[in-house]
Amino acid sequence: MSTLTLWHGSVRIIERPVYGAGKTYNDYGKGFYCTEHEELAKEWACAEKNGGYANRYKVDAAGLKTLDLQDPPFTILHWLAVLSANRRFQPETALAAQGLAYLREYFLPNLDQYDLIRGYRADDSYFSFARAFVGNAISLDQLSKALYLGELGEQIVLRSKTAFERIRFDGYEPADGSIYYLKRKQRDEAARSQYRQLAMQMDLDGIFMRDILRDRLRPEDIVLRV
Repeated sequence: MSTLTLWHGSVRIIERPVYGAGKTYNDYGKGFYCTEHEELAKEWACAEKNGGYANRYKVDAAGLKTLDLQDPPFTILHWLAVLSANRRFQPETALAAQGLAYLREYFLPNLDQYDLIRGYRADDSYFSFARAFVGNAISLDQLSKALYLGELGEQIVLRSKTAFERIRFDGYEPADGSIYYLKRKQRDEAARSQYRQLAMQMDLDGIFMRDILRDRLRPEDIVLRV
């Protein structure tokens, strides 16, 4: 389908998303961050109990070049490389610092050639899972499983000027802060609880950050054993 229905959670109604606006240190850099799920947009709008809005848009995606970080040949390591290039990672060990540099060198796609990016949303819990992998605390397989915990959702990001020219405001739905702030919190807590159980399981045969550095693994060498 060439027409996408997207939702953007915010404390305000946004009829005209502005190209070039937004925070620099978002998951995939500057862009307009959306989801295909109304309920998730309402949760994202309610970082506080005051409530907000799920803004609805139609996007003519015909001909737009899309990077889907969840589809082959891309792997979670590509997602992590993008994340580390845009978010503020503070490595706590030499291994973590070298690991982040290695991922950016060999796994970082050129985002400038894409109009849309689809991938996981690195909220606080997902970001902590990524840090655990870079710190060699969990395996690549465990990170893969962790990103499905709590059903925290994926996002679609409009990055190019062409993509912004294709988006049209289509109304909004109010998000009750007393409801969706709690839902957001419960979803995050569920993901963290399940992650703690996952992290306590030994993965003797898994691929860890140390293995990637030691064996100089490249994208073609990575096979996730989910």
